[in-house]
Amino acid sequence: MECVILAAGEGTRMRPLTADRPKVMLPLVNRPMLEHLVCAVRDAGITAIVLVVGYGEREVRAWFGDGSRFGVSIRYVTQRHQLGTGDALMATKGLTTGRFLMLNGDMIVESDDLATLCRTDAPCMGVHESDHPQDYGVVTLDGDLITGLEEKSKHPRSTWINAGVYLFDQEIYARTEGISLSGRGEYELTDALEGYIREGRLRAHPLGTWMDVGSPWDLLDANATLLAGMGEVREGVVEEGVVVHGKLVLGKNSVVKAGTYIEGDCIIGEGCTVGPHAYLRGSTTIGDSCHIGHSVEVKNSIIFAETKVPHFNYLGDSVVGSHCNFGAGTKVANLRHDHGIVKVNGRSTGRKKFGAIIGDHVLFGINCSVNVGSVIGSYSLIGPHSLVEGTLQDRTVIR
Repeated sequence: MECVILAAGEGTRMRPLTADRPKVMLPLVNRPMLEHLVCAVRDAGITAIVLVVGYGEREVRAWFGDGSRFGVSIRYVTQRHQLGTGDALMATKGLTTGRFLMLNGDMIVESDDLATLCRTDAPCMGVHESDHPQDYGVVTLDGDLITGLEEKSKHPRSTWINAGVYLFDQEIYARTEGISLSGRGEYELTDALEGYIREGRLRAHPLGTWMDVGSPWDLLDANATLLAGMGEVREGVVEEGVVVHGKLVLGKNSVVKAGTYIEGDCIIGEGCTVGPHAYLRGSTTIGDSCHIGHSVEVKNSIIFAETKVPHFNYLGDSVVGSHCNFGAGTKVANLRHDHGIVKVNGRSTGRKKFGAIIGDHVLFGINCSVNVGSVIGSYSLIGPHSLVEGTLQDRTVIR
């Protein structure tokens, strides 16, 4: 069998983190999101993969190559214009034979679920129960038969959602060729599935583990889940006087200096310096070549490669891009005074604790304060003693 993975989208909801990289290359536990999916497909017994690429395709091709590094064979097809999932599927026509899996590239799924799905008859859709189904395509069921599919209904008729996991055979191409542009200006795969539903042929396969990674705060949940499933490996140096509770994954050529207190689960990449007297709280991921310095506290955050948080800083429940630098005393708040749900650009995160989304190459002066739910665009310069609230566009300068 082959597996088609849709990895062409920019991920506008992930801005500014996707300004210089496609969404599928955002890191989770220091590996691109897409790598976790490729490995799950491989572990399900499928080694022939077709990646549909587009935005940022050079980075995807450079990382995955022909797939041999990951024990699979990868072919690529470019979706020139992002015109929907139906258009992405049609780009793979002639590259699959017989039955094949098709997966959205922005999710976490278990290999056991994929292996079980492969043993069913096509067509079949992976479904998952959600406590906020209004944000997804809602599926109605009669046993394992799908009887209805509606996109992002304000009044969902079910808690089951379309998980973006499919088992198809070659018939799907003919059905997709016949669909028209939707009101959103896209060729929607769901339009092709309506025929199967009317004929009583589309079956549902409940997924035991599934996580959507469509928004920046979803990265924190997925990161915590993946960290919890990792084994402990320490390839760097942990000096005397360091206290570690819970799981620590420490990369090569990294040093954790004396006086540092770590509450796992945490992962520290290669070539990092942490401490002295730093405080890392779970579930935190620190990318390669980072510096987390004296009296710095980091909690439940993802810090991309080559970022420096060196002196008397606090960073909680946040996602920070690469090549950033925090001036001494700069802090990111992560809790509203009224303990209400944090919103970002008017969108609910569903979280009472969420800090900021900070793009790449952001430089802070000393003693800056970043309020909850803030978004700071890439290449921004934040002057000393500044208060940051709301959303700053890329290359904003605050003096």
